[in-house]
Amino acid sequence: MDKKEAEKEIARLTALIEEHNYKYYALSQPAISDYEFDKLLEKLIQLEKEHPDLVKPNSPTQRVGGFVSKEFKQVKHKYPMLSLANTYSEEELNDFDERVRKVVGDDLEYCCELKYDGLSISLIYKNGDLQQAITRGDGTQGDDITVNARTIRSIPLKLHGQGFPEEFEMRGEVYLPLKIFDKINKEREDAGDEPFANPRNCASGTLKMQDSAEVARRKLDSTLYYILGENLPYQEHYESLEHARKWGFKISEYTELVKDMKGVHNFIAKWEKKRHDLPFDIDGIVIKVNSFKQQQMLGLTAKSPRWAVAFKYQAERASTSLNSVSFQVGRTGIVTPVANLHPVLLAGTVVKRASLYNADSIKKLDIRVGDTVWVEKGGEIIPKVTEVDLSKRKPHSVPVEFPANCPECQTPLIRREGEAGYVCPNEMNCPPQIKGKIEHFVARRAMNIESMGSETIDLLFKANLVHTIADLYDLTVEQIIPLERMAEKSATNIIAGIDESKKVPFERVLFALGIRHIGETSAKKLAYHFKNMDALEKATTEQLLNVADVGEIVAKSIQEFFSNAHNKKIVEKLREKGLNFALNSEELALFSNALEGKTFVISGVFAKHSRDEMVNMIEKNGGKHVGSISAKTSYIIAGENMGPAKADKAKKLNIPLITEDEFVKMIENK
Repeated sequence: MDKKEAEKEIARLTALIEEHNYKYYALSQPAISDYEFDKLLEKLIQLEKEHPDLVKPNSPTQRVGGFVSKEFKQVKHKYPMLSLANTYSEEELNDFDERVRKVVGDDLEYCCELKYDGLSISLIYKNGDLQQAITRGDGTQGDDITVNARTIRSIPLKLHGQGFPEEFEMRGEVYLPLKIFDKINKEREDAGDEPFANPRNCASGTLKMQDSAEVARRKLDSTLYYILGENLPYQEHYESLEHARKWGFKISEYTELVKDMKGVHNFIAKWEKKRHDLPFDIDGIVIKVNSFKQQQMLGLTAKSPRWAVAFKYQAERASTSLNSVSFQVGRTGIVTPVANLHPVLLAGTVVKRASLYNADSIKKLDIRVGDTVWVEKGGEIIPKVTEVDLSKRKPHSVPVEFPANCPECQTPLIRREGEAGYVCPNEMNCPPQIKGKIEHFVARRAMNIESMGSETIDLLFKANLVHTIADLYDLTVEQIIPLERMAEKSATNIIAGIDESKKVPFERVLFALGIRHIGETSAKKLAYHFKNMDALEKATTEQLLNVADVGEIVAKSIQEFFSNAHNKKIVEKLREKGLNFALNSEELALFSNALEGKTFVISGVFAKHSRDEMVNMIEKNGGKHVGSISAKTSYIIAGENMGPAKADKAKKLNIPLITEDEFVKMIENK
């Protein structure tokens, strides 16, 4: 289609996508499936690629990310982002109520809201468009994280309907739903990395990530709870939130308006029981004076508003006895201590086990079998032992000792430099490590071998049919049928799934190998950079460090894996079985060595390509993309609005600045 037709279609798709986004987030009334929504977005992305001059800053396509920045600009808040005073008892809340009534009288209402456990954010809108997103920072100034905020689908890029002020600020909380948090931690564990402690830490770290495409992948969510601006057309806070919902903001459905402290206490009591049923974490309740006029009368202290207060729930704790401590061995050999407890009800569930983290935690707690311990959930997903009740300690008790040898295979444990955990180095013969590696290999995001759950893998291992991931490709239907709970159909399905896995592309095969610290993203980057297993296997430290996001720890892990004779034998057997150990011809056609040995920094806004596309172009043509300028930088691809600090640094280091078109020509002239 020509430019005029494209402009019309882009406008139509943009309006349609925004309408569905509004129905999904603001009204909780989705009108189409996620698949249909994604197809609309894909169509818009394709049109904008064909007509880059028609791309607008707040296009729905910006939600996929792609902007990479090493630094976040500091921005001063127009209105200070103060913290709330905390209360922990009914008495303290009643004191707050008394102070309020002394100033405004008895004719008042309170707005009760859930206190989402996330990261505060300020959103600036002008003429209905999102202009800027800023973190709380120190309350006076915060970081400009607009590019990352645009990837959060519940934050409207363009407001819906009418009646919103010409310019205003919307404040709220960015958080991570528990379901998404569990998925992220599973991915980290699959890559051999430490899981995040809780959703809040993960959300906070995600919002400050330098790659907005990775932020988009994490699927953060938001709830907005306060509007600020000059001459706002509302008299009350609750009323303003109802209007904000109509404009497209995601406003908590759990907010209530109450007449007095009795209503506040009822709200608190209700959610103390129900908070564990929520799909996200909260750490308390926020109580606000509803009238804006009364809020102004009450004013602010240097640290917090006098018209609002936070009631913090005590962390969920329970006292129980420690029956024993067991030590679990994971896929990567890390040994984790687990407290086995007398069953106790905690946060709505019966807890029998709790984390003790590592050897240092055991030593710090001085924990002993038979101790009465306090178990806490708080912001953690997995219960943890936080304290020992020394007053109830039994005489002659003995401190728990972290084992010197692996609890599964008795191999002496080692502790790598700079790491907290002890590791079993016997990865070839330690049963849980063997089975863990096979479970990782067959997983959906790896080789995707269906009908191969942990129970089946355990059966195959106990029958001595599989000892490594390569042994899977020697299995036959006849070998599987005699196993417990197996029949000809299930055995045939397993073999069919194994055969089908030979079609899995190279980057997923690389991820499936289970090399420590190699997740899905890094496996893809390594596959694109080296293009085949042979090149990766022979790579020097310097060559590995030339791959984006590969540091010394990852490089060392790769070299240790391929220098291990046992691993080399497995890799060779997988090659013989026909797994994809190289990019296919169609993929290779997109690659060249045109940029080999060159390092690029991308800065500014570009007309024809997204930052993510440019990073891919650099990597697929043999170059390296980095986030910050140094003496090793070969070129800076400079777009519009490039920061003056970067331009000055480039000039001092005599690094050439090239345009988007000049960069593309470097590749086209390959």
